[in-house]
Parts: sequence; C-alpha cells; structure tokens
Amino acid sequence: MRRLGPIAIVALVLAGCGTRSSTTTSPPPTTTARAHAASSSQRAGPRIPRLLDRHDVYAAGRPGRLARRVRHDPPRVYVPNSKSNTVDVIDQRTARVIDQFPVGALPQHVTPGYDLRTLWVTNDEGNSLTPIDPRTGRHGRPVHVLDPYNLYFTADGRRAIVVAERMRELDFRRPHTMRLTKALKVPQCAGVDHMDFTADGRRALVSCEFNGRMIVVDLVHERVVRTIPLRAGAMPQDVKLSPDGRTFYVADMASGGVWLIDAHRLRRLRFQPTGHGAHGLYPSRDSRTLYVSNRGEGTISLISFRTRRPYRKWHLPGGGSPDMGGLSASGRVLWLSGRYSGVVYAISTRTGRLLHRVRVGSGPHGMCVWPQPGRYSIGHTGILR
Repeated sequence: MRRLGPIAIVALVLAGCGTRSSTTTSPPPTTTARAHAASSSQRAGPRIPRLLDRHDVYAAGRPGRLARRVRHDPPRVYVPNSKSNTVDVIDQRTARVIDQFPVGALPQHVTPGYDLRTLWVTNDEGNSLTPIDPRTGRHGRPVHVLDPYNLYFTADGRRAIVVAERMRELDFRRPHTMRLTKALKVPQCAGVDHMDFTADGRRALVSCEFNGRMIVVDLVHERVVRTIPLRAGAMPQDVKLSPDGRTFYVADMASGGVWLIDAHRLRRLRFQPTGHGAHGLYPSRDSRTLYVSNRGEGTISLISFRTRRPYRKWHLPGGGSPDMGGLSASGRVLWLSGRYSGVVYAISTRTGRLLHRVRVGSGPHGMCVWPQPGRYSIGHTGILR
C-alpha cells in the first residue's frame, strides 16, 4: 500500500486485488480513437502457439528438436549458488566447472527467456536480474527488479512474470526490458514460489509454500480466480502439468510426496507419497515419467504418467540433497543441484546410476541445463513447449 497513490487505491478496492502499475501518461482527447484502435490491436497481438500434439504438451521437447536459434549453444549447466552469490558454469561433456562469476545477493534460479536467447539469474535479495548470453556464456549488466525469487513468461511471449515472494506479488513486466506493467497482489498466498500453466496457457497454478495452498491465476486478465487448500502443514513447491494436460502435480516438501490436482476443474484429487522433502519435478523426454527429487532423503522417485503412481526409486550413494535442475537435451542425464551439499549431481536416466558429483559453490539451487529442445520457454529452470 505504501507504493499506491489515491487513484490506484480506489482501483484496488474496486478490483478486489491490489496492483502496482507503472506510471503512464493519458493520451490527449484527440488521440482517443487511435488509442482505442491500438488497444484493440494489442489484444489481438501475439497468440499462444498451438501445441504440436494436443495430447502431449511436451511434444516439442523430444530429443533432437532443438530450435534453430539454440543449436549452436554449447551444452552447459548454469548453477546459481544462493549462499555464495555466484553462478558456476559446468561443461556437460566433461562435468567440470569452466567458469564462475559473481551476481547479486541470493541468486535463486536461472531461467531461459521466452525466445530462448537469454538466460536470467534471479537475484532475490539483490533486487536484480543478471542476463546471460547462452551462445557465448557472457553475462551482462544486471536489470533492476524488485524481489525476483522466480521468473516465468506468458505463453504468448508478451509478458514476463516476476515472482516476488516476500512482497506477495506476481509482477507482470515487459519480457525484454523488464519494465513493470502491473503488480498483482496475492496476500492469500504466503511464500508464492512456483507455477505451471494449463495446456491452453490461459491459467496458472501457483504454489503458496507457507500456508499450504495453491492459487489459480487468470493470465489473460491478470487476476486470482481460485484458491485450492491442500492440508494443514503442507509446503507446496514445484508444479508440473501432465503431458495430456489433465493433471497438475505439486511437490509437497513437508508431506513427502506430490498432490494431484485436476487441471480442468481445478480441484484437489489426492496425495501420492514419494519421499521425504519432495521438491523438484521433471518430465522425461518421452513424456512417460515424472522425476521427483526427494531432497530430504537423497532419492529420486519415478512416477508413471499413465498410472499416476511411482514405479521406481533411485538412491544417491551416501545420500544427498537433490533439489532442482533439469534434463540434458538428449534426456539421458538428469542434472540436479545438491542444495545442502555444495555439489551438482548428474544421474543416468537409463540406470539411475550417479555419473558425476561436481563440486560447486555454497547453496546451489535452481540451476538451468542448456540447451533444451522446445519452441519457447514459460520459465522457471526451463519449462519449454
């Protein structure tokens, strides 16, 4: 409220949700018709790309389906070290750290931009985003952004969504300049963290880590339309849509498993145990398996998308704290950060065997495995469609 003027406060009351918008200048009366035409044109602007397969939202993520603009990007893993305030760069071929550079305070995630040309480091307490050119590995001047815990992009590519956790906001911004256009207050969502979109890209299911619930956001009208309670003490984390677009999976770190939520009716279905500290969720390249990292016990559970139940569990030698990451472009290696171990794990998806344990900085978190197959990114550590 301290950032809202009188007019904005009136708008907040009428809308039922607080917003913090960038300053704009009203057009003179003589330009009303042109402004209306421009507004209509904007509403009819870029559209959400059609799915390659209406039965599989991840059909564009098959091995070898790299977009032309990323085919020459070197295979790297970009690791944000939250406690070291650095990013380590790992060569996927050699599993060695080849670069390290400082970023803003408390880097949480490395997120591919919608057009796949920029990777953004979300410096949460540093109130900035550090851009990385994945072709050269060079990082640019940080962009000032308040409280960027996480970062997403609408499926039409017109807006970035900065997840401002401590401010309890979803900040809609221009995808390249990151200029604020609207801040959606979500006071009912303590610990707003992660999200994924419905198959049509029009709604987002968003996790509220600190009050055991989910919220549904209408991305077209930029408003909260529903709250879905989980259970007392739940701590929802990562969110992923099933390939057929019918079910959301939500990792629950406190309950030790995943919640299944109907993606059409947007209601809770059931809870599925996987392991202590369930945290990150990653669909396989063939859209058959969901990998669940159980951070509290050093395991990865494999859930069948067909049966919606676990069928295998991999154990890291000596335990560990597998957190977030992603799959290699081929889908043969699952890379995960060791949140409390200061390492990165490379795991064979064929055998579950640990291939590499790479020493990095302190507190590695939402690292990005790059490049990845797909046409465009809707954010986080690489949700491509």
